[in-house]
Amino acid sequence: MSTAAAGTREQVLDAVRSNDRFLLVTHENPDGDALGSLVAMHAVLRLLGKEAVMFIAAEEFPLPYEYRFFDLDGAVTEVPHDLSQRVVVFLDCGNIDRAPEELRDPGLRILNVDHHHDNTRFGTLDHIVPEASCTAEIVWDLMRSLGVEATPDIADALYVGLVTDTGRFMYENTGTRAHVMAAELIEAGVDVHAIYRRLYEGVPYAKLRLLALALGAVRRFDGGRLTLSRLTREHFAEAKAEDSYSEGIVDHLRGVEGTKVAALVRELVENGGSDGAAPRRAKVSLRAADPAVDVSAIARAGGGGGHRQAAGFTTQLADDELIAFLRDAIAAQLAALPDDRSSR
Repeated sequence: MSTAAAGTREQVLDAVRSNDRFLLVTHENPDGDALGSLVAMHAVLRLLGKEAVMFIAAEEFPLPYEYRFFDLDGAVTEVPHDLSQRVVVFLDCGNIDRAPEELRDPGLRILNVDHHHDNTRFGTLDHIVPEASCTAEIVWDLMRSLGVEATPDIADALYVGLVTDTGRFMYENTGTRAHVMAAELIEAGVDVHAIYRRLYEGVPYAKLRLLALALGAVRRFDGGRLTLSRLTREHFAEAKAEDSYSEGIVDHLRGVEGTKVAALVRELVENGGSDGAAPRRAKVSLRAADPAVDVSAIARAGGGGGHRQAAGFTTQLADDELIAFLRDAIAAQLAALPDDRSSR
């Protein structure tokens, strides 16, 4: 841990010890690390005798099927009326721009706990640890320093965050500390096979149908540098699939030979305007197959963010404009590499 992160760590610990009321928040479309960190931190605070609630916006429900086993007792779907009396803890949230307006009040006391290297540092206190494999790892570290022993439920939540954000310990963010954490959580009661089955088996048939449609729509550009698929609302209707069923599809694209960047473009459901027409927006999920390409930089240019190898953004660009944007961004990064590296 860097010297700066070590300093903010002590400040976070002091803030937790000296305050009694908390609101826990994470990013929109929460993934395994977001939800695991949220649930685990909530349980830790409860064990310390703190009054804490989790905020998850109503539109996030139902959660993706693989995360519905989480115990969300203590969750609210509206920002509490006593918000000003609480310390707001943002977990795994790279920026605050998409949070409800009430949570962007500059008068709030915000603890920003995250591992994204491009975090915009919007908190009263920012505890950002880019070298951590996941935000769950940071929560695990804070928990141990607070003298809290992991219950089986806390261990399960943290393990979900760890497993999903490290790609089952296969991504480059998997370090020795991630394995130490996994070992401790297993000692605390994690059933590794049971968690695996919850996350990766029991796949709804509709998700398989959606995957087939996405694979049937794959296009490749620039000799395969960019491997891209697009899912329309008609695809979801044909497969009878929920929006969350698109999760993981982009990883199939990343594995294609010659790919530098994989992209899944998912058309979003929108409320229509006054004329009844729905604005055209899409969620773009990016994965880098080549570690020399930083997809978080591409996502930031599109108004989003994320990790070097996994990022995303929302766009209103037409297909041809979006593809041109992605191709140009990839080409610019590769052109900046030494000649012997860019040709690999």
